[in-house]
Amino acid sequence: MKTIRASIIGFGAVGQGVAEVLLQKDENLKNIGLDIKVVAVADSKGAAIDPNGVDLSKVLIKKRTEGTVGSEKLTGLEVITNIDHELVIETTPTDIDTGGVGLPNMLAAFEHGRDVVTSNKGPLALKYRELAEIAKENGSNFKFEATVGGAMPIINLIRDVLAGNDIISIEGILNGTCNYILTRMMEEQASYEQMLAESQELGIAETDPTYDVEGIDAACKLVILANSIFDMDATYKNVDVTGITKITPESLMLAQDDGFVVKLIGEVKKDLIRVGPRLVPVGHPLAVGGTLNVASVQTDLAGTVTITGRGAGSIETASAIISDVISIYR
Repeated sequence: MKTIRASIIGFGAVGQGVAEVLLQKDENLKNIGLDIKVVAVADSKGAAIDPNGVDLSKVLIKKRTEGTVGSEKLTGLEVITNIDHELVIETTPTDIDTGGVGLPNMLAAFEHGRDVVTSNKGPLALKYRELAEIAKENGSNFKFEATVGGAMPIINLIRDVLAGNDIISIEGILNGTCNYILTRMMEEQASYEQMLAESQELGIAETDPTYDVEGIDAACKLVILANSIFDMDATYKNVDVTGITKITPESLMLAQDDGFVVKLIGEVKKDLIRVGPRLVPVGHPLAVGGTLNVASVQTDLAGTVTITGRGAGSIETASAIISDVISIYR
């Protein structure tokens, strides 16, 4: 049995999802020879520390009743630097302008020789190459399946299952909020504003939906794919971005009359990174509805491989994180 001491840095929806999945899958993990012992959990107000393993059930209850995980006045960065452990699970909020606290957290983890598994897009969209190089220099594993497509396994699919293929292009729907709004506009013949309001009521769209509806979230995911799969050195500024805010019910109906749906499609290949509304034939593999994500990977040997899955949700994102953890240590 291999014991891995881990920290969870950031304890919002995704961090809590990771804790829930670790509790739920503890026996399964032990069956494959892994004992994941969380020795520290940190949020923006404090930390819970126990070298013998914190009680994740109690930490979850404390977070939900008191708004913080613990009384130790340590930041995530201090936990990463000072607490002895092998794995940092970094789930702090995404900030694509500065990288947020996630960027120094990841750099510190690598400098201390720790492995990092993350769902945080911001640092990767800004400084992927620097992070990857520092991780390599320090012998650290760096995994980030959860940053693109939630539970939909695209990065590991390409790196592992499709290893040996040249990747020609990747295109797809990488934002479930936009896909939901466009799907509902078509179904109800309703305006963008009406369906945005509906998606906010249902908790699908954020109170401030700018990142999603302006295409910024999808663009960040394309940058991560461009850098990690195509070895580009791109940032958000290299993406040609158009969102969905100007789409009208009339344009959707005209498309439908011609046998098309309108989808926010992201595309990346060697010389191109773009995201914007496109006409997709009804019945095409990319014409998925609701909050689903989909990606088509065009390869030289395997042809086109298309995958669909849930692109958001705390448990779904935790699924990708746990998958990365297992792939490092099994």
